[in-house]
This record gives sequence, structure tokens and C-alpha cells, in this order.
Amino acid sequence: MAAVSSASDTGDPRGRHPPERRLLILGGPQSGKTSTANSILGDEVFDVGTETTHSNVGQTEIYGRRVTVVDTPPWAIPGDPEDNAEADNDDNAGAESDNPPRAPQSLDSEGPCMGAILCPPGPHAILLVVSVTQPFSETERRAAEEQLGALGGGTWRYSMVVFTGVDKLPKEVFIEEHIENTGESLQWLVERCGSRYHAFDNTRKDTEDNTQVPELMEKVEEMITDNQGWYFEVNELILLEEEQARRALEEERMRMEEHARQRDQMIGGPPRELRLLLLGWKGVGKSSVGNSILGRRYFESGQETELCLRRQALVSGRRITIVDTPGWDWFSVRRTPKRIRQESQRGAALLRPGPHTLLLVLPVVSSLTARKRRTLLAHIETLFGDSACLHTMVLFSCGDWLGRTPIEEHILRGGRELQRLLEYCGNYYHVLDSKIPGKDRSVSVLLDKMEEMIRENGDKAFLPIQTEWLSEDSSYSSDNTEPEDDCRGCQLQ
Repeated sequence: MAAVSSASDTGDPRGRHPPERRLLILGGPQSGKTSTANSILGDEVFDVGTETTHSNVGQTEIYGRRVTVVDTPPWAIPGDPEDNAEADNDDNAGAESDNPPRAPQSLDSEGPCMGAILCPPGPHAILLVVSVTQPFSETERRAAEEQLGALGGGTWRYSMVVFTGVDKLPKEVFIEEHIENTGESLQWLVERCGSRYHAFDNTRKDTEDNTQVPELMEKVEEMITDNQGWYFEVNELILLEEEQARRALEEERMRMEEHARQRDQMIGGPPRELRLLLLGWKGVGKSSVGNSILGRRYFESGQETELCLRRQALVSGRRITIVDTPGWDWFSVRRTPKRIRQESQRGAALLRPGPHTLLLVLPVVSSLTARKRRTLLAHIETLFGDSACLHTMVLFSCGDWLGRTPIEEHILRGGRELQRLLEYCGNYYHVLDSKIPGKDRSVSVLLDKMEEMIRENGDKAFLPIQTEWLSEDSSYSSDNTEPEDDCRGCQLQ
């Protein structure tokens, strides 16, 4: 970055405007930046009760000179367990808010360097605010260095350290002794700023004998004189590129934190529950699919299912409850006996308060015609209502028949009717090899997809049981679990 002479330093030759000084205030969390800015302006221009998320500009006149002050969001400091001491909540002591000092920036806030754009063509002085009530370790030193570096080269010659909260220092301890006692990191920062520093006591800003601001401005004038009247020229293009890069990194950090949070939920705490209802034609392998998901032969496969059966097991840290149902007719809802249709509904009723997922089992070896597709959808909508599509997922059974053919290629080869069926289900599908229960690693992926669908459904996480699905005549239902075991502990409801 180049430094150029400011035309405003000498003021308007006709005397219309007083000469201007532009101050950019930077600092870490709870350093007292906002209180310092208000002290310089002589008024409560900026809100000290909330965290600063965007840069703000204030102006005043000091001894006939117009002063522009830009307050900025705190720079990010990496977490360090040793440095997580509680900051003083008194704003006059240099605390800016009650938030923990290690809180990272969010996507709702902008980077502190963006404040430089608000004092064009550039700041005469960059004030680095440091609270004496907080530790200043190597972590803080690196954060300060990174922020100055983000502005561009040559920033240190325009920088000055402003210490806040000096009223909290022990008696007879001056700021010079504090710098010496704090350690090499703080000493490095002061030396990097050309040994320019100023001590601020924000509790004195309303007193008559307060000379802190005039003394600070004198030091600023000395620095400007040393710089031959030049100011730090801001390159807006570079700052905007830096901000875009910062936001990209922040998005990636938030994504990783969300991933870690979901992983921790899977590992710790009570098991989450998923309630699944197996549906489909006769002879498509629903029972074998249920066994594969649960990891054991809970359902009798190889013979026609006559009655609904519910089974439960712990799978991949989740409590999985599955109800197997009798199969439908391939070509017509009317040709499916009323008893079978009632069994399908009673199967859903066994998953109180309702199934999270309707697993529509479809063998990869079967072709799907328009009539077959319409029959499947007619069964689902007739038995479970129009909203059932939100909770339906196609599960391709007999996945071993695909060999090395990807399921996506099989779907393309399957034609338009298969693609229309998947569109009805929100393109939620999975392929499963049901030959060897408990050995298919894709079961965990299947459960992940179900939870993704549940999250997408929001407050409609499951398909609620309808009163017409319930009947006093329960002779068609068979279950070896107690009726009271109705999945009330589900965390995904």
C-alpha cells in the first residue's frame, strides 16, 4: 500500500472546512474499543451494550479540527483454554460486552478491516486498543499482526497502542511497568508501533480535568508529523477480496462445527430413534430389507407376510423400530384385499406417534411401467394421504444384482417412469444388498439419508397417525412387544 499526502491536512484554503484527522480503531473482543471511541468523540455515539458486528463512523471537532472516528468489530482470536479468563463486565473498565472474548465471528458480522473503507481516502492513525485487564499472550499478538497485515504493507508506521482500563492497575503501577511485566508479546506490539502508546481511563471521560483526549490527539499529530503529513492509503479492492476470503473461511468453519455437533450427537447421549414402515408389492423382499437394517433375522423371509410385525434394535447408535407389512397387488389398488390395506394402515399405527419414513421397497431387477407406478402411488395416497410423499423413500432391494453398475446409471436406464417415482419421493432413494443381514455398510448411509429427510421436513418430522387407521378389531395385527411401547422417547419427533 502506498501512503500519500492528504489534501485535507491543510484544510480548505478558503477556510470553509476545518482540517481533518481520521482515526481507525481496532482491537480484540472486550478490549474497550467502543468506549474509547465514545471518549474521543465526547459523547455516547456508539452503543456499548451490544457486540459490534459492523463498522460505524462518528465525527466531532477537537480544537477546531474535524476528527472522524471509525469503530470496528473485534478481530477474531483463536480459542486458547489458558486464556479464557472472564473479562470485567464494567464497560468503563474496557469491557465491550458480556460475551466471551473467544467467540468467533459469524457470517452476520464483517471483518474489522472493512472499517478502513469508511474513512476515505485512508486513516491518519490506526489505534490498536488493548485492555490491561485481559492477558496479552502470543495468541493475541498473532491476531493483531494478522489484522494489520490484512490492511496491507506499511501499516505499522501509522499505528499506536491505546491501553484501556488503566484505573484497574494496582496503585503505584504505571503503564510502562505493566508493559514490562506483561511479557514479550505485548512488548513486541508496542515496539512494532514505534513505541507509540497511550493510556486511557474511560471512567474519567466526563470529568473536567480530563486531558486524555487532547494528549492522545497530540501524540497522533506527532505521528503524522513523523510521517510527513501522510496517511495510510486504503485499497478498497484488496480489502473487499480479503473480506470475501474471510467469509469463505468462516462458512467452512461453521460447516465443520455443525458436522462435529452432529457427530457428537450420534456418539453421546441416549440413542435417537427412527421409526420405519416397510411398504411395497408382494414378493419384493421387504422382510429381507428389514433384517438387513436391523442386522438380524427378525422377520421371516421367503414366505408371504400376512400380518404386520414390529421389531426393534440398536443400529449405528440409533434405536430403529421397523414394521413389516403384507404386500400389495402389482397392478391395482382394488385388487389388493381390504384386509391387506387395513394391515398397512395398522402397521403405521404401531409406530406411534407416526412413522418417520415410509420405505417403498423396489427390486432393482423389476421394470417399472406407467401402470405399476400409478398403482404404487395410488396405494400410498389412498392409505396414508397426500402428505405421505414428504416421508417416502425408495429403497432398491437386491442391490447385489447391480454388480459394479452405479445406482444412478440404473435409474437412467430405468426410464422416465422410475424417474417420475423418485421425483414424487423428493429424489430420496437408496440401494441395499439384503443377502447378508448386518454386513452391509450402506445401512448407516441409509439412516443418514432418513435423518436428512427428517430435517428437511422440519416440524413435519413424521407422518401422524390418523384415527381411521385405528380399529378396535386388532385381530389382524401381531406384535411381540407391549402396546405401551409406543416410541415416546424418540428424539426426532
